[in-house]
Amino acid sequence: MDNHSKGFPMTQVFGFVLSLVLTFAALFVALKTSLSFNAIIWIIGTLAVIQAALQLFMFMHLKDGEDSKAQTINILYGIFIAVVTVAGSIWVMSFGM
Repeated sequence: MDNHSKGFPMTQVFGFVLSLVLTFAALFVALKTSLSFNAIIWIIGTLAVIQAALQLFMFMHLKDGEDSKAQTINILYGIFIAVVTVAGSIWVMSFGM
């Protein structure tokens, strides 16, 4: 057995609690502040990127890998696919092509 399967998963619990804090911070910004729409969107987007990075490190064990080059390539590929999907969806919804 390796060290990750022993004991209480404290790092996962910490990551989960921190993810909840970021989610509720975004909820608070969206519902309880009188900021402009653009400011709210930028703050929520920033919190989302922070939460995605947190989850990569805490839950997907990005820092624990033996082959960090392959993990980096996989992460970059995933980001590329996400950007292409979002940009393509916006293009189709905006221009109808």
